[in-house]
Amino acid sequence: MSEIKLTAIYEKAAEGGYIGYVAELPGANTQGETIEETRENLREAVTLLLECYREDAENRLENIKQATKEELILHAA
Repeated sequence: MSEIKLTAIYEKAAEGGYIGYVAELPGANTQGETIEETRENLREAVTLLLECYREDAENRLENIKQATKEELILHAA
């Protein structure tokens, strides 16, 4: 499987632990006690968010009579 590179950003939270988010994907954010925990949580958040977006798009397509659906392949730079 090919890779897509995204920018993960981790910040120390004022109340302790860390927050993490993906610069290129609004809504992909999480928190954790350690950077490692936050990193793993962020991977899961991105996966769930993309699955949700895909499901929403599939549901919208059911109501559109004329639409073209195809796979978009991105090559990492």
